[in-house]
Amino acid sequence: MHAGRPGRRSVCRQLRALARERIARPRVVRQGGTLMSDYSDFDHFGLDPRLVSAVRALGYLKPTPIQSKAIPIVLSGKDVMGAAQTGTGKTAGFALPILHRLMPFASTSMSPARHPVRALILAPTRELADQVANNVQQYAAHSPLRSTVVFGGVDMNPQTEALRGGVEIVTATPGRLLDHLQSKNTSLGQVQTVVLDEADRMLDMGFLPDISRILQMLPSQRQSLMFSATFSEEIKRLAANFLNDPVLVEVSQRNSTATNVSQELVKVHESEKNAALLALLRERDLAQVLVFVNTKIGARRLAKDLQRDGVNADAIHGDKTQDERMKALEAFKNGTIRVLVATDVAARGLDITELPGVINYDVPFAPEDYIHRIGRTGRAGASGLAITIASGADDKAVAAIEKLTKSPILPAGVTLPVAPRRSGREADEGRSPGRREGRGESRSEGRGEARARGGAHGAPRERPSAPAAPVDDFFLKPYEPSAGLAQGAAPTPSGEAPGNPVERKPLRRAALLGGVKR
Repeated sequence: MHAGRPGRRSVCRQLRALARERIARPRVVRQGGTLMSDYSDFDHFGLDPRLVSAVRALGYLKPTPIQSKAIPIVLSGKDVMGAAQTGTGKTAGFALPILHRLMPFASTSMSPARHPVRALILAPTRELADQVANNVQQYAAHSPLRSTVVFGGVDMNPQTEALRGGVEIVTATPGRLLDHLQSKNTSLGQVQTVVLDEADRMLDMGFLPDISRILQMLPSQRQSLMFSATFSEEIKRLAANFLNDPVLVEVSQRNSTATNVSQELVKVHESEKNAALLALLRERDLAQVLVFVNTKIGARRLAKDLQRDGVNADAIHGDKTQDERMKALEAFKNGTIRVLVATDVAARGLDITELPGVINYDVPFAPEDYIHRIGRTGRAGASGLAITIASGADDKAVAAIEKLTKSPILPAGVTLPVAPRRSGREADEGRSPGRREGRGESRSEGRGEARARGGAHGAPRERPSAPAAPVDDFFLKPYEPSAGLAQGAAPTPSGEAPGNPVERKPLRRAALLGGVKR
């Protein structure tokens, strides 16, 4: 090998470095960019007429900015890295073009072989997976394409029947999908498009090993899409390994909140949070509120406290079964429940129409969770309200949120009920009426004087006595000794005739007890 000629290994390393650099710096398509223009309606995308009619039946007439930017790129078959706020319609941004590309494979045959899995959508939570699956079914309502959803916490048998019956689109959580793959209930060998929805949440929940195993089962030639409201360094590293020359679609500033959501900060003491929450529910006159807490036990306690105060509330968290969670969500959506207390498990995938407000009872640990929490209100362009209740211990967390979103949270006030202050003597008298009477007017009085006065604590409390049991008359008679004992004779053991004493041998005793040595 010549000295000035690079070796094969060095050339390969250079090519891999160039490929990683190309992936790490995706092409950017921002709102108002020159690569494409906004679309006024769904007809201009060139989508299948059956999809357009289904979208119109749902009441969607004009695409959102993320849909205007993402749909043409996904239709072209390129990889996409979408950055959009929660509630901006990114589900339709990838679902509609995927369904359009699968229309040539639609079949009315009943054979499962004619319905292999061609599109896979991965979601971090059950609620988000169920929400995405419902949207896909609504969009494909006028086509023969089949879709299903699989997630944990429920029986696998209905999911197994659906997968073995043949479906083109599968929406799943990573863990339950691996269970079905290990049971050979489905195959991913013909998947053409894979979507990672809320990818940052999947990394936070520790799904990266499961995602890696699933991606290894997919064909190498495929279209990969990644959508999320926040993008961290971990997300960028995942995109470098997951996407191939992606186009970054941004419709707003990264890690930003929706402009149509008013954000307020209420500072109270830690012990005044419950009173502040009740005051906000009363003063703001919110028809429905989604209240977020950080822990599951905190969700249970807060829901019980609200119910005790007359508020129709329920809780949703990871310790509840899937059936209980779905029932609570359905009751909240139809207006039966006014306040739904939830952990961050419900921050993704909840699409509640015209939810007026969100209250952060606890400041989230991760600043990115704040964006997803308040994204439950102000969806589809509607106005919303997000209130955060914070104490002095939450100052650093609030500062981290403002640093991430690059916008301050405006302070707001709340009227808390003030209890009347009482002196120590009045508080003592009001706390236990008659207590001072039992102790006496002065401390110099002894306990005997207090008892003699018959105070509340001095006199013994009389308790009802239980009915006496019947007693035999034999035990009521006085003791009467027998005739022999009365004359001083010693009692004779049983079996010995009186007057004929039996000679007894002396008992053996130990020497230590005074016995005689032999």
